[in-house]
This record gives sequence, structure tokens and C-alpha cells, in this order.
Amino acid sequence: MAMALLAGSTIESVNANEFSNADLTLEQISNYSSDSNTQGQVTSVNQLSDVSPTDWAYEALRSLVERYGCIVGYPDRTFRGNRALSRFEFAAGLNACMQSIERLIGTGGVTEEDIAALRRLIAEFETELAALGARVDNLEGRVAFLEDNQFSTTTKLSGEVLFGLVAQNNEVGGQATFSNRARLSLDTSFTGRDRLRTRLAAGNVPGLQSLSGSDMTRLSFAQNTGNNVVLDKLFYSTPLGERSRFVVGTSFEIDDVFDTYTPFTSSGGAGALARGTRYNPFIYRQNSGGGLGFKFQLSDQFDISTVYLAGDASNPESGNGLFNGDFSAGVQLGFNPSSNFGLALSYMRSYFADTPNLTGSTGSPFTNRPFGNVPTTSDNFGVQTSWRVSPNVNVAGWVGFANADAQDGSGANADLFTWNANVSFIDVLREGAVLTVAGGQPPRVTGGTFGSERDSSFILEGQYRYPITRNVSITPGVYAIFNPNHDSRNGTEVVGVLRTRFAF
Repeated sequence: MAMALLAGSTIESVNANEFSNADLTLEQISNYSSDSNTQGQVTSVNQLSDVSPTDWAYEALRSLVERYGCIVGYPDRTFRGNRALSRFEFAAGLNACMQSIERLIGTGGVTEEDIAALRRLIAEFETELAALGARVDNLEGRVAFLEDNQFSTTTKLSGEVLFGLVAQNNEVGGQATFSNRARLSLDTSFTGRDRLRTRLAAGNVPGLQSLSGSDMTRLSFAQNTGNNVVLDKLFYSTPLGERSRFVVGTSFEIDDVFDTYTPFTSSGGAGALARGTRYNPFIYRQNSGGGLGFKFQLSDQFDISTVYLAGDASNPESGNGLFNGDFSAGVQLGFNPSSNFGLALSYMRSYFADTPNLTGSTGSPFTNRPFGNVPTTSDNFGVQTSWRVSPNVNVAGWVGFANADAQDGSGANADLFTWNANVSFIDVLREGAVLTVAGGQPPRVTGGTFGSERDSSFILEGQYRYPITRNVSITPGVYAIFNPNHDSRNGTEVVGVLRTRFAF
């Protein structure tokens, strides 16, 4: 008859193979030897639904349960007496009974016959009992070591290092480059549910736009600080009740608050290679800096997010600061009917005091600042969606529209448009590998006071992210800009990339 384990606790039994598994947790072992009462503890054999007085071992089981308080069944109050029993399971049950009998010895509730039988059983199962004790000792030692050597009890350190081998082909030539970017994130929690993020960064990755004359060729992971360390992000996020979250900080971005709906391209370190194929620039590439954000879960399917960010919030001079300088304010409504599909409608209002960048450095010089270096506002609209068609295929994309107005008294305006789509194939050739193809139209002025741009540019990217180990991956890929700067007289720009990522 199977022995449903323990004294004073009821848990599922673990077979011998599980005991030999090095990943057996300390919590499992502790439960085997626990002597604490749990709610609903079985105290009588009659409480076991699958045991009857006609069973041949009924009296023995009643003695164990009612006299010694061990071998008390499973959480659903079944005993499962016809199930096979391993020596390890028996040893765990015996260990539980030993602890119960030890408590009873002092009260005179155990006979000499009981003690003699117990000694024989201990001798028979000496190896298994020793194994249980050794595993507990080993796991306790490992836990103690981790506690003594952890970075902090409240702060988690994570990092990312990128190496980029890049070759560019255009009308004026270009050199192959080898560069790096490093980021260290310190995430501190004071309650277990909040997070204070401090991110340090350094790098020498070129943007490439200086050679091509177009932001359309810019790398997604471009960051050139001369390898000097800078404070890259600083913000605090905390829940407000059960359905909302509040974010405040002096340095963060819109995508730290808004969901992007581009799961395989949004990351600069592990996603797209081109800046223009990461996510909708009219929504997520507007002013960043200091401010606040808020996200509220309206229901299981709907959520709403708001954000306000000032580009130069710390500058006390006239025309700057939190409210009188560059800013972006927006709202996003998310619709997620299942884990495989999501859709978002977004609006963003932006103001640029003197050096507009309406596209977040993803468009042509004219699209970035159609009125020149004058104060400019823009009303931006976006639709983003992601659909996990199958476990191995994901389709995502966006459409963006913006209306910009010059704030210099001229009354000039411009309409802008962009779109992009991508498809990702997951676990190609290896688990965790992702093959992605993305393409679309970079932001373009389509009408307004000065008319539309001459032609339409298109961007096409293909890349394959291959995990070498859990923490190391390589991403070879290429992207091309056709009709750069929306001018068919410009030759096609081609950028080849080999990005190596170390995450820890």
C-alpha cells in the first residue's frame, strides 16, 4: 500500500528520480520533515475518502494516523493505497514518523516494542535517511552562500554589453566599424512590488547618419558617449492599488510607460537592427526626460496609459523647465483580448522649442523639421498591433499619422505619415532563435504648406537572432533604405550588422 507522506503536513509524494534531481528545492525537502499543522489536517483515518474498514491495512493505517499523526494522506484527503511506493518515499514517511515519535517519547506514549521496531526500520533505511539529511544540509549551505554573497538585499544588478560590427555601403563609401555599448541597471525595491531604476550607460556606437546624410540609416543601438559613463535612466515605479501603476522620474522614455506591441523588434539590444523598425516613432520617439506616467487596468482586456515628459525639465532658464520647454504628453488605450493578440490606439501631443525632431531621428531632414529651427507642435496618432499567429509565428506593425504646426506666427503646417510591419519566426533551427523580416515607409511629409516630399523611401530589414547560450546571442542581419530621404535620385543605402549581446 502506498504511503501518503507526512507527519503534520500533506503534500504530493516525490519519486526516486525526483530525489536524484539536483534541482530539488529546499522547500520540498523542508516539507518532508515539517512538523507544523496545516489547515484541514487529517486526524482520523475515516477522513480519508478512499480508505474503508475492510481494507487489509486499515488498522495499521489508523494507528499511524490517529496514534502517531503521520502518514496522513494527500491534500485532497485521499490515501491512494494501490499506488506503488519507492524507498525514498517510504524513507520520507519514516522520517516524519520518527519526528512524531520523538515528541511522544517524553510523554510516555510510546512502548518499548514501538521503539524496537523503529530502530529496525532506521537501520534498514539508513542510506535513504542519510541522503535526505545530506540534501537538506547541502541546500542550506548553498542558500547561506547566496545570502552572504548577494549584491544587495533590496537591489538587483543586471547588465547588457553589445559589440557591433557594422559595414555600410553608399554613394560616398564607408568604413567597416567595430564598436560597443554597455548598460548597467540597478533595480531597487522597497516593498517587493515597486522599482527604482538607475541605469548607467557608456558606448561609442556611431549613428551612421553623418555619412549617409539621413537618419533613416541610424542603428537601433546607437549611443556614442565617447565611452564615458552617463546616467541614462532614473525613475521610480510603484503600484497604486491593485489595478494601477504610477511612474515618476527625471530621466525615462515613453516606452517605459506605454506598451509597444512590437515584441520582437522593440529592444535596441535584442530586437531590430535599424532604429526605424523598432516601433512607431510618432508615439514612442517623442520627447523624453523628466515627468510622470500612469497606467490603469480598466478590465481584463482593456488598459489605459498616460504620460507627460519634459525634454529639459531641470533647466531653470526661460523657455525651459518642466512646463515651458520641450514636452510630450499622450494617452494610449490598449486592447488585449488574449495573450496572443493586442491592439493599441495612441495620441501624443509634442512641443519642440527651437530644434524640432518630429520623427525621433528616423526620417529625412525635412520630415524632422519641415519649418526649420522654429518652435513646432505636432499632434500624433498611432495604431499598433501584435498577433501571435501560432507558437512559432508573430506578426506586428503600426500606422502613424501626424499634423505639425509652426509656432513662429507663419501659420505653416505639415502632414506626416509612416507605416511598418514585421513577421518573426520563433525557434528557427534552435530553441530561442528568432528570424525577423521587417519593412515599411519611414516618416514622410505627405502634404501641407510646402507640399509633399519628392518620392517615398522604404526600409527593409532581415535579421536572425541566434542564442549561443542563455546569456550570449549573436544577430547577423542587413537593412536597406530605398530612395533615401524620400528622393529616388539618391542611391540605395545598405547596412550590414553583426551584433553580439552579453546579458547578465
